[in-house]
Amino acid sequence: MTQPQGRGAWGGSESTYRALAGLVMAATVRIHRPEPGYAPDGSDRGFLGSGFFIAPSWVLTCAHVAMEGEGRHVNVVFKPDPGSAETAVEGAVVAALPERRHAAAGPGGVRVPAPSGGWPAPDLALIRLLRPVEHPCVYVTERPAGMFGGGSVLYTGWTDGGSGQLTRFSGRCQVMGTFGDWAEDDEQMRLDGDRMYPGLSGGPVVDLARGEVVGVLKSRSDGTTGGTSIGVERLRTLPVPPGAVAAESDDPYQAVFHAHDRYHADRHTSPVGTDRTWADLQRELGAGAGLALSPQQRVDLLGRLAELPPPLSTRSLLDLLDRLPDTHPAEHHAAPRGWRDGLGTLYDAPGGDGALELILRYCMSAISAERPYVLPSTQLAEASLWEWVKRMAEDRLSRKFRHELAGLRHNGRHAPGLEHLRTPAPTLEPARTRSAPFVLLALEPRGWERDRYDWRIGVAQHGGDVLPVAEDSRGTASKALPARLAGPLAEAFRRCDEPDDPAVLQVAVDQALMDLEVDGWRVPPDGRPLGVLRPVVIRRLDHSPLLADDGIDEREARWNRTRTAAMRAAVVDCEDGRRVPVPVVEELRQLPYETVPVLCRYGERTHPETAAGLGRVLDGGFGVALWQRRAAEPTAVCTDFHRRAADAVAEARIAAHLPEKIHELRQGVHAGRAETYWSNGVALYYEDPHHPLPGSGQFLEAP
Repeated sequence: MTQPQGRGAWGGSESTYRALAGLVMAATVRIHRPEPGYAPDGSDRGFLGSGFFIAPSWVLTCAHVAMEGEGRHVNVVFKPDPGSAETAVEGAVVAALPERRHAAAGPGGVRVPAPSGGWPAPDLALIRLLRPVEHPCVYVTERPAGMFGGGSVLYTGWTDGGSGQLTRFSGRCQVMGTFGDWAEDDEQMRLDGDRMYPGLSGGPVVDLARGEVVGVLKSRSDGTTGGTSIGVERLRTLPVPPGAVAAESDDPYQAVFHAHDRYHADRHTSPVGTDRTWADLQRELGAGAGLALSPQQRVDLLGRLAELPPPLSTRSLLDLLDRLPDTHPAEHHAAPRGWRDGLGTLYDAPGGDGALELILRYCMSAISAERPYVLPSTQLAEASLWEWVKRMAEDRLSRKFRHELAGLRHNGRHAPGLEHLRTPAPTLEPARTRSAPFVLLALEPRGWERDRYDWRIGVAQHGGDVLPVAEDSRGTASKALPARLAGPLAEAFRRCDEPDDPAVLQVAVDQALMDLEVDGWRVPPDGRPLGVLRPVVIRRLDHSPLLADDGIDEREARWNRTRTAAMRAAVVDCEDGRRVPVPVVEELRQLPYETVPVLCRYGERTHPETAAGLGRVLDGGFGVALWQRRAAEPTAVCTDFHRRAADAVAEARIAAHLPEKIHELRQGVHAGRAETYWSNGVALYYEDPHHPLPGSGQFLEAP
């Protein structure tokens, strides 16, 4: 087979191929039936087949593998590197193509069972993990599989090879052609040249010329070698949501691939760690986006496109592509559905400056396109993509073309009637008013008895009085607190809760207890976590007024600003993925009053800067702050946490809405919604100076 011009290069080094295989196998998983008592010990008990992480918390596999679970639930087992322990996580099948084991409708519209008990093409399924875990992901092509760069592919998966002990397996095959009709969704790539064992179905198929996943292994041949695979572009045929799309998570296709592209952009641009990324290996292979973009430029661009809301529809995306010169999007089977798909249709444009000009025109169209929804971060995403376009044009293209781009940007921003075409951000529900009572839990450590606490529970009224519910000054061990407090808290909640409107729980502690996860307590022990049932916020028992130079109480001034002005997050302990010291109090006080400090590195509590940094934030007069209590790996990329925290603060808009926003996120984590997993372990500091804590001599005194 002749290598097409501009579609990768033959002859990457063996080192590059080994590194590529390592990245693929690290993201390959095995899928088991969720049997009681299952232990991921390498045995084949309940083993169904293979799969791979396509995006954070998302697994792609075959429908005939995933749908053999129990009630659309499976166990996903993975091992990121040879020296690590296996992890088993429950997953739910979100979508299967097709949903049932039936062939296409025959004469008269009658559906008949697929031959030999198999699952008809496209035979794909998406599994969403039901709890957050760290794991690697493959890089998935944005081009149809029929446009693979060479004739050789790598495939991986899990199999016992007849031994009864599951193990990773990889092999290489040649693409021999296709069979089936792409228009009927049953087109498959024919592979031959290597033996395939049972259990490999659902594993990734990688184009070795370009270093990207192009397919999912579907079946093995009845003979001794080879089998078939399904192109990943078949995921574009996932059902379109029937109603209006108001968030990325409303459409699984967009949610998966936006998360995929942000994941790879974040890891490639992060200065943390020295391991080669997918883009690094693609560069070593000589791959790229046709003749226009290097692998590094492509992954950066895809990450920026993934920050935008998706296209309004496939029809709107096709119309946008049709308006570009020398493009023929209708010729690509499995019509493009997302921004990455549209970009993939442009890679085979004629070479030279024209190829890059076409891509930049496409980006300008994406910036000005009608949106299904608009987020607080949308304007920043448009500006980020425009900066990328300008940088690429200034580096490689004529001044005349750059002038044209500037005109497109101006017209796109100021076109009459543009704003009314964009769906406005959803209106937030009214927050609880200050008059709503809340439950106050005060925990004080007994300095002379380690890990034991005195506690008091009361109901805070709108007038500032705190009515007592219960207290105990005999010292309760930390492990016994949830059970001991279950009854008194239930009574306090009963006094405050309204139907569908649970009262806020404010937990007042010393600074040393700011990492206490009261929101994770289960009271009663067989109930749901407190943070899932109601908003839970942290307060500090020990702080004093902070006066500005003019004598104004700065704490109250900052609080009043966050009640009326749109808040904005500021990460204060992390830059470019690296821990930095939290600025001194004098510098923090220079931040705008509507700022919400975010501590990304608080989970590293053994670091001497952790407690001191939080102390400076609390002493800086801020009434609202967020911090991450979960410890991350030293090489973990935290870009997504920064991004999502900023989005959450912007979406809440004012301080009164933030407790409910964090409550909503905690509910999402508990319910297994992948888009909320970034918030797992986040704490909210919420110090309303209009509801000061009573003095020690007054607390729990009746009015």
